[in-house]
Amino acid sequence: MITVRDLVHEFDGERVLDGVSLTIADGEWVVLAGPNGSGKTTLVRHFNALLEPDAGEVQIGGVPAAENPVRARTSVGMVFQSPRDQFVAATVGADVAFGPENLGLDHDEIDRRVAEALGAVNMTDREEERIDELSGGEQARVAIAGALAMEPDHLDVLDRADRVVGLDSGTVAFDLPPDDARERLAEIDVRVPGPGAG
Repeated sequence: MITVRDLVHEFDGERVLDGVSLTIADGEWVVLAGPNGSGKTTLVRHFNALLEPDAGEVQIGGVPAAENPVRARTSVGMVFQSPRDQFVAATVGADVAFGPENLGLDHDEIDRRVAEALGAVNMTDREEERIDELSGGEQARVAIAGALAMEPDHLDVLDRADRVVGLDSGTVAFDLPPDDARERLAEIDVRVPGPGAG
């Protein structure tokens, strides 16, 4: 479970998040919607301790993310708005394997995770392909597979999922969850007042 309590974050004295509170249950799908600059990415980056709050708290499974950032980062998978920003290897398989390798897992477990993650994003048998030769949509699938291979406990976060997955074009980059999970989809519209707003 991800719990956010009274979260405040400022950049250069400008308050971007002002007292945000929410709870995301295990298995729940949540969409953060709002205009550019409304604080969506800033909020999501607190989930896996990429940012620390100026006030308030984010807990992952009951543990403050700021106190144990390694646990937060392995519990909450994240795919960035520009997937190329997170690639660390030249080939699909090596990149997807990078996270599990750094967990110290044995080769059979790494191979299993890579195969399952690539299967989930419809990229089976493409481990040897170079990432820089893939289309933007295929690169997004590799980034999603990298997050899935970590087998996060709580949630895979897609920052700007409409761009990462190509929802605007009607394409689906990965297998969706069972119908009962889709029915639990919740939408939270994050609205943060601009400077000078009351």
